[in-house]
Amino acid sequence: MGEIGKMGQIDTQLPIAQIQNPKSKIQNPMSFTPELTADGSYTFFSEEFGEWFHSREGAYAEAHQTYVTVTQLEKRAAATEEIALLDVCYGLGYNTAAALEAIWQVNPVCKVTLRALEINPEVPKSAVTHHLTQAWSSLVQTLLATLADQQQVRTLPDRAIDAALLIGDARQTIQTLVGEGYQADVIFLDPFSPTRCPQLWTVEFIQLVARCLKSDGRLATYSCAAAARTALTLAGLSIGSTQAAGRRWPGTVASYRALDLPPLSPQEQAHLKTRAAVPYCDPRLQGTADEIVTARKQAQALSPLVPTGQWRRRWLT
Repeated sequence: MGEIGKMGQIDTQLPIAQIQNPKSKIQNPMSFTPELTADGSYTFFSEEFGEWFHSREGAYAEAHQTYVTVTQLEKRAAATEEIALLDVCYGLGYNTAAALEAIWQVNPVCKVTLRALEINPEVPKSAVTHHLTQAWSSLVQTLLATLADQQQVRTLPDRAIDAALLIGDARQTIQTLVGEGYQADVIFLDPFSPTRCPQLWTVEFIQLVARCLKSDGRLATYSCAAAARTALTLAGLSIGSTQAAGRRWPGTVASYRALDLPPLSPQEQAHLKTRAAVPYCDPRLQGTADEIVTARKQAQALSPLVPTGQWRRRWLT
């Protein structure tokens, strides 16, 4: 359907596995082997989803450019004494680490409240075990290690922090945050690609995520998939196009305020008028990936939008 995946390309069956087969290095789904990326940082490969956790062009660069820079964290930190973050799909913890470094470099006394969602506790633990967090300051390393081990951090030397790692299906843990009235200045939306993990790109899930965003907050994601962007707009957010680190395709920034968002290109606007823009739906927030994909294919078949192939032939050839 011309979906744009996490690695910044049109998805095929297993685009990453065609480059390298990491399964020979991973003995079981609960073990992770560090893989070097172009900026000298490391990432993991997910057997379950058939994708890398980060861009192979640079895991650290992606955390900084795609998430920290896009959400204007440094500017916000310089102007306030408290920032609330929501990291959806925490993974190795790089996005959180980059955010904390940026905030505290600008404003060491800024209090940070963090809520991070992750389904597999072995991923952050493995990142710490393999010493993949050593590029960060000692304070941030301590936070990442404690968060991976205990799922919460309430004290750090000379820093104000209230951090919690919520383990479980993000479709359920996000409901906990909504129920608590959690409001974030910045949201990082970083699941695996929509074609591999449609559960976390549905209209219903994105609407819950959007309810956790402050009126002047920003949400950033690496994805420019038309279905994901449709879900964001259906959640009441305006969307803009961003340069995603190490990717051919742009990322997306979203906010309730449209005035300061970078515009979509004509190509991106046209993409949203094709059947690729038919969103994923999961009304009960319990559907399997296959069920969600099948329902979307049925909706696409009935959609009055133009076939995505027409858009592809015009813009990608």
